[in-house]
Amino acid sequence: MASPAPASPAAAATHAPSPRIGLAGLATMGQNLALNIAEKGFPISVYNRTAAKVDSTLVRARDEGALPVLGHRDPRGFVLSLARPRTVVLLVQAGRAVDATIEALVPYLEPGDAIVDGGNEWYQNTERRIEEAAARGILYLGMGVSGGEEGARNGPSLMPGGHVDAYNNIRDILEKAAAQTEDGACVTFVGPGGAGNFVKMVHNGIEYGDMQLIAEAYDVLRRVGGLSNSEIADVFDEWNKGELESFLVEITADIFTVADPLEGTGGALVDKILDKTGMKGTGKWTVQQAAELAIAAPTIAASLDGRYLSGLKDERVAAAGVLEEEGMPVGLLEKINVDKKVLVDRVRQALYASKICSYAQGMNLIRAKSVEKDWNLNLAELARIWKGGCIIRARFLDRIKRAYDRNPELANLIVDREFAREMVQRQNAWRWVVARAVEAGISTPGMAASLSYFDTYRSSRLPANLIQAQRDLFGAHTYERIDRPGSFHTEWTKLARRSNGAAI
Repeated sequence: MASPAPASPAAAATHAPSPRIGLAGLATMGQNLALNIAEKGFPISVYNRTAAKVDSTLVRARDEGALPVLGHRDPRGFVLSLARPRTVVLLVQAGRAVDATIEALVPYLEPGDAIVDGGNEWYQNTERRIEEAAARGILYLGMGVSGGEEGARNGPSLMPGGHVDAYNNIRDILEKAAAQTEDGACVTFVGPGGAGNFVKMVHNGIEYGDMQLIAEAYDVLRRVGGLSNSEIADVFDEWNKGELESFLVEITADIFTVADPLEGTGGALVDKILDKTGMKGTGKWTVQQAAELAIAAPTIAASLDGRYLSGLKDERVAAAGVLEEEGMPVGLLEKINVDKKVLVDRVRQALYASKICSYAQGMNLIRAKSVEKDWNLNLAELARIWKGGCIIRARFLDRIKRAYDRNPELANLIVDREFAREMVQRQNAWRWVVARAVEAGISTPGMAASLSYFDTYRSSRLPANLIQAQRDLFGAHTYERIDRPGSFHTEWTKLARRSNGAAI
């Protein structure tokens, strides 16, 4: 039977009024977001350089409910199909592709029209484009979109930043298209400049940390407890009914139930996947920004290092062979005798406490950038819009929101009374898991980094006094004293020699 011919450009929206919004870039994310907007009752024009993408979008619009989607194959017709003030959403690859798409569309835009970039863009590129657009009288938003393909189709978390008028022009559309929770739509005007893209970048950094911590929990359950994939699926499913309820824990439970679909292979699909993790750069940007702003983010950094090391598959295999020849045991260095139920409970507590540290680091990074750029970001509101639609959505984001509602100047989530109480209650189990992993030779860089972050942050006295003395000795960097104000420098070597001579 022949497949139906693609709909004509206007076939899916014959009786629709002129759209207020258009979308350029019809890969899966772009198609899904366009269909989401249309399904919410807002006619939308779509455009892609490749005509086949336009055709496939129109076919989907027809098949998914005769949705009001108007297709175009040239930039002029696309832009001019929109009612003024026009809003054009871009969902193309970050970087040069965005600039190229803007250049193709700008000749047909007029003052007061708006461009909204929905990609994972570097925030400074967005700030450059805001200035370039303003010179032409065009408004500009950089909008983080989280939730993957499913979120784009059914309701993502949206993080727009830039020109507030551009947001207000389509606020009703975004609020309908975004994920919905009991607290409202998962969208808010984040702030000026590149704030939206920066917040999405940190969101992704937290996501890196979350995924690393979950993977470590799996590894400990599997290697220390000997849990089967079926048992691990049940554990994560149970965890998803309590304090760890989240999108990532939910999908982890699902992953362990999937058998390898290739005929004749057998076993679980997850066991057939090569242990090399990909990445697209937002985690690296997060760690770089943390370093530039002097914000400790060791959990997120450990997750990035974990991905780098996972990429060294051949080197890791060779290293295992060399070290085995030198006497390194294969497998666990030490067998840990522990009841499975006890292990599962302790790993749950360690995962929860570690996740709090990861979110705390991300929130502190956002606040530091907000202060530097005078963005005046609302951390409670960011936690609210992350409660639905996005990859890091989790039950405890509601409690993070309440923590910042209680105290917008909260120095760290760890010292919020509710979270502080929970960290103290879970620390023994947390320490036990990290210590047993070390004894067994299991790498848990995320959990260990989180625990180290917690212990360092709660310490009223650190050995940094020695480091500062060393810096003063070899570089005359000076130091401060605890008993009097001012900066001091000491001729350490001269005094040490004099002291040693006197001792002799």
